[in-house]
Amino acid sequence: MSAQKRPFSVADYLYLEKHMRAFFVRLLNMLIGLVFYALGIVVTMQANVGYAPWEVFHAGLSGTIALSIGLISIIVGVVIVIIVTAMGEKLGLGTISNMLLIGIFVDIILIIDIIPQMESFIYGSMMLIVGLFTISIGSYFYIGSGFGAGPRDNLMVVLARKTKIPVGVCRSLIELTVTISGWFLGGMVGAGTVITVIGIGFCVQTTFKILKFDVTAIKHESLSDTFAFLTAKRNSGNENI
Repeated sequence: MSAQKRPFSVADYLYLEKHMRAFFVRLLNMLIGLVFYALGIVVTMQANVGYAPWEVFHAGLSGTIALSIGLISIIVGVVIVIIVTAMGEKLGLGTISNMLLIGIFVDIILIIDIIPQMESFIYGSMMLIVGLFTISIGSYFYIGSGFGAGPRDNLMVVLARKTKIPVGVCRSLIELTVTISGWFLGGMVGAGTVITVIGIGFCVQTTFKILKFDVTAIKHESLSDTFAFLTAKRNSGNENI
């Protein structure tokens, strides 16, 4: 008796086509989400009324060591990934993509200079809100793909798990820390920074409600899960004869 591989049947091809199509739709949604997220970040920066907390830190660090904001975002993401991995947090394809691609997309959008910088506080504030909603739409696509949370979200989650401090408090402490650090490094803190801290939750919640998106229902996939899916072979592909 020996095992002989049987030819792929029509059912096999249909099975693979169905699951691979679903995988690539999720992958496309993740990439669309990251582009929107990066666009939203640039819009909030060009509003010129004060950066969001992490952008204050990235901009301050960028000015200090003369690297682009996008590259700084990637470097900070790598450091955070190392920290959360050491603390036992699982990573997903979305975590790595978030870490690498948002910074690249931010740099590209800044280079092609398609978003004008506001000079008026009123118009800048309106533009800031538009940016926050753009980030929220990006979050909808990106989180909905189920490929895992970004490095900064993972940091919030792992701190909450390790310290038993509520997630909201952990997020506030992290954003306060990076804002103060970025300010000392020369990052722009202004009314927009306060608006972002207060308004981002409302924008995200409103966007998710309109799109009928329940973030708690998403089951995220780890890198090992994704790898197993891509390399898996159907048992029915082999047959003992």
